[in-house]
Amino acid sequence: MSSDAAQAAAATDSASVPVVRVPAPVMRPDLATFFGLVLTMALILFAIFSSPSDANFINIPSVLIVVLGTMTATCTAYTTQEIMQTGGVIRTTFFRPVREASRLARSLLDIATVARKRGLLALSAYEGEMRKEPFLAKALGLVVDGYSAEDVERMLRVEIDSFIERQKRAASVLRRAAEIAPAMGLIGTLVGLVQMLADLENPDTIGPAMAVALLTTFYGAIMGTIILSPLAVKLEKFTADEVQIMNLVLKASRSIANHENPRGLEMILNGELAPSDQIRYFT
Repeated sequence: MSSDAAQAAAATDSASVPVVRVPAPVMRPDLATFFGLVLTMALILFAIFSSPSDANFINIPSVLIVVLGTMTATCTAYTTQEIMQTGGVIRTTFFRPVREASRLARSLLDIATVARKRGLLALSAYEGEMRKEPFLAKALGLVVDGYSAEDVERMLRVEIDSFIERQKRAASVLRRAAEIAPAMGLIGTLVGLVQMLADLENPDTIGPAMAVALLTTFYGAIMGTIILSPLAVKLEKFTADEVQIMNLVLKASRSIANHENPRGLEMILNGELAPSDQIRYFT
């Protein structure tokens, strides 16, 4: 082959190799969480203030019984480490990394195409891009190091399972707290009723005692039903989204380690994506 022909062939091959760009997750506030909590509380406040009654819905002892009582009772059911981990995980229900699964799938196909045409060691040139997704960097590091597809899948599956278990534990803490909050409200109600019945001869104590009795149930219902339980559901949804991303990386890493055709990987990745997110990379 002449030098001109060789240069032309090299140029053609270089042009056919895609440029790998890994989309970095973007930390964004979860507006649905904020709007849901704010609007729900606004509806309750509207119902309170639109009434012609002069009833006082603020009672500090009731708040302390419900809030602090829920926290302490929940701490009794879990270890200190589990409670601290849950505090960090709860932040993801308000601010979380946003990813587009379809964009990541395209990047994975770019990576698979590079590995197919230039070999696994060529992936080392994209370490900077891989660091945008730590799980992807770890997965492809195993592939480049020469681990078999089965070993890569086994090690990544262990990490995915550990992530799911941590998230489930955090969600269980929230669900347990959501169960305790109304119960603490009931306990406050009993305390208020006992105080009221013990001092019926003094009319001045009946009102405050009844306020504690009724408002603790009110606060407990709000804390458990409106705040804690929805946050647990949101955390489970976030976990499902993260696991989908991790599964995309796992499937791509296994395919690359097996030296499979990227066209087959496209079908595998589309099987993990929702119909609206499926991609057409080769067609």
